[in-house]
Order: sequence, then C-alpha cells, then structure tokens
Amino acid sequence: MTQMLNNRSILLRSRPQGLPTEDNFEFIQSPVSELKENEVLIRSIYLSVDPYMRGRMSEGKSYVEPYRVGEPITGGVVGEVVKSSSPQLKVGDHVLGMLGWQLYNVADAGSVRKIDSSLAPLSAYLSVLGLTGLTAYFGLIDIGKPKAGETVVVSGAAGAVGMIVGQIAKIKGARVVGIAGTDEKVRYLQEELGFDAAINYKTAADLEQAVKLACPEGVDVYFDNVGGPVSDAVMNALNDHARIPLCGAISSYNNPEGDIGPRIQTKLIKTRSLIQGFVLSDYSDRMGEGMQELGQWVAQGRLKYEETVIEGFDQVPQAFLKLFQGSNLGKMLVKVSDEDTRLLQTI
Repeated sequence: MTQMLNNRSILLRSRPQGLPTEDNFEFIQSPVSELKENEVLIRSIYLSVDPYMRGRMSEGKSYVEPYRVGEPITGGVVGEVVKSSSPQLKVGDHVLGMLGWQLYNVADAGSVRKIDSSLAPLSAYLSVLGLTGLTAYFGLIDIGKPKAGETVVVSGAAGAVGMIVGQIAKIKGARVVGIAGTDEKVRYLQEELGFDAAINYKTAADLEQAVKLACPEGVDVYFDNVGGPVSDAVMNALNDHARIPLCGAISSYNNPEGDIGPRIQTKLIKTRSLIQGFVLSDYSDRMGEGMQELGQWVAQGRLKYEETVIEGFDQVPQAFLKLFQGSNLGKMLVKVSDEDTRLLQTI
C-alpha cells in the first residue's frame, strides 16, 4: 500500500540571516499519503534550485508567498507518475510542476503539466524550455525589445537565464556583451555562444571603463540579473531610450543590511531610459508562445543551453548554496532518481 512507502523531504528549518547554510535545512522521513480523487503520485527525477528561492526563505511581502518554517521547500520538479487516480494522467507519464523538495509528491493532476521526453530531454523542461528559458524570452522580447544593430549587455551572462538572453539577442541581430565571473565563462560566452564580447567583472581593473570599451556605441538594452556594482558600471554607458529588464539582484540577496549604491534616477531621466522589474507569472497566458519559439530555436540549433547537474537527494541544499558561489554554468539541477526506472508499477 502507498502508506508503506517512505518519503524523504527537505524542510526550511530556520530563516537564514545573510548567506544560507546547511543548518537552515532539515531532512525528514514520512509515509506517503493515499491518493484522493484526481490526484497523482509523482516520483521526482530532477529538482530545480534557483536564486529566487533565497527571497522566499525570508519573511516579508514579495511577489510570491514566503516559505514556511517547518514545511517542505517547493520549486520546479520534473518527475514520473507512479500512481494515478485521475483520467488526465497515467502511470509512466512525465510531468512538470511546482512541487516539494521531496522524493515523492502527491499532487492534483490539474496542477502539473504533462511533458514529452521524445521532444526534448526531461531536464530541458526545467532549463531552456522551463522557468529560466521563458524568463529570458519574455524579459528580453517584451521589455528589452532588441533591434538589429543595437547593443545588448547581459549580466550573469553564463547563468541559466543570461546565456539564453544573449543568444536570443543574437538571433534578433543585436551586438551582445556578456558579463561573467571567470575567464572560463568569458571564453565560453564568446567561443561557444557567439557573444561579441565578454567581461570578467572580478578581474577588470576598472569595470566601468571595461564596459565602455566593450560597448563603444553605448548600451541600448541591459538585461540585469545581478544588480550591485556590475549594474552601477553599466548604467553609466546607457544610450538614450535604453531599456532595462530587471530580472534579478543576486548580489544583494544575502545582505541582511540591504543594498545601498549609487543613485540611478538622474541617469535614467537624462537618457529617458525604461527600467522594469518582472516575474515570469506576469506572462502566464503567453507560455505557449514562449515555449514554441524556444523549442524551434533549439531544434534549429540556434539556441544552445548548458546544465550543471549534481546527483543525489542529499546534495540538494549544497547545490542551492553553490548558486551564490557562481560555480554553475547554465542551469543548476539536482538529479534525485533515474529517468528510466519504473520503481512503483505495482503500488
């Protein structure tokens, strides 16, 4: 019976002060509950770890409800249906949903989406065809509006969102400059993804000057993933009527005292620039459009993506913490079980 199946979950044990540590997480075991009508039991295969999760670990108003202490952390999960009480999904179907950091999740069938592993690898539905790819697509296309011949600068350019942003900008005919944190990432952006220039912000003697040298005609679109001193440097190179999709500010996520820096209002007024924050849920009614475009570009070989995959459920907290060290190339994922094993066919 399902009650005899042991589950493992990762809870938020305490709210971090500054940079999270493993002490903020707690592993527990518990039985899996019986299914109610229209529910499915999902075996997790890939778990997504993302920078925005840090914000949900803190209290306070935001665009999404904070995690609750003592409850499982939730995020993007790709898994396999291993038991179903719904006509919508059958055993063996692969699904994508916002689910718990658990080996097994019981979910309403309507809360997850069936995905096709014959069209793309399962992991791609958490990266280029998932939250990160769609975030890049809508932020750049809808807010950035790049035009052929313009200069697009991307911070966090070797991350899951940034590398997709830069490639879409190239598809649209823009000149693309990426900012990353290692020489290896800089080389990757230029040699593998075709960025026109790239800057290592950690080794640049004068970052503002490095941006101006890489962007001799100024910056028309700045896709901001990081905030902080990197963004301060880019702001001084904005052209008139520049557009700034504000996607993230990872540089300040673990600063308990808040983020203080140069005031940008005067620069925005003088250049008549637009800066707009956004979250993916703003585009919930256009997901099909984004997935179709991204899928076509991937199929045509015009859009490459990278994934840093760590294996093992015990490694989930460490994988999350590595995001703030900048050690990942592309999307950070944790593989917690095998894709092909049908573990619970007889449940």
